[in-house]
Amino acid sequence: MDLNEDFFKHYHYKTELMAICRQHRLPAGGTKAVLNQRLQALVAGQPLDTPTSKVKRLAKPVKELSVTTPLANSGFSFNAAARQFFAAYFHVSKFAFTKPMAVLKRQADAQPQLALTVADLIDVYQATRNSKARQQFLAENAEEKTYEWNRFVHDFFADPATRQFRPRLKVAAILWQQLKQSTAPKQYVHSLLQAYHEAIAGYVQTSSEIDQ
Repeated sequence: MDLNEDFFKHYHYKTELMAICRQHRLPAGGTKAVLNQRLQALVAGQPLDTPTSKVKRLAKPVKELSVTTPLANSGFSFNAAARQFFAAYFHVSKFAFTKPMAVLKRQADAQPQLALTVADLIDVYQATRNSKARQQFLAENAEEKTYEWNRFVHDFFADPATRQFRPRLKVAAILWQQLKQSTAPKQYVHSLLQAYHEAIAGYVQTSSEIDQ
């Protein structure tokens, strides 16, 4: 499989991305977003980080947290000590980590050159406390976009009505692109088949072909 800029215009399963990473002697661990970032960096000729030494440092938890504690390569994790730190910082008895915080932590681990710190976690937490801001942050995040697409494909294939199309994943991709250009929620609903009928009509199969 050729690895070029056109490669990223198409949907690929995580197992495919892992195999390509191994083929190019890149780390094959992490989320789909992380794997995509590694391959994009390879195509762009950017330097790639090797996680060998990072794993050893991460095994040792950070002794004392502060707003300047790096999120990557410091041993920081969302543990009881971190929960206690944030509870004290925000003057609350109990503190719950949020999804945007987890997303930022994974981004910090994947791109240590960003030099993100606990202060950035605090900023993200404060900036995404209301539902609208949180949804906007997640919608703009590469990892969350991957999750949205995966959920869309899952729900698309779960709809029996989509069995009339071949190839089904191609039709799902067409609907996804149409949805991305609209203001509608980025999720699959049965009504999309009718709303974008003209765009996918050419992929409808006959009854005999469906049964095969």
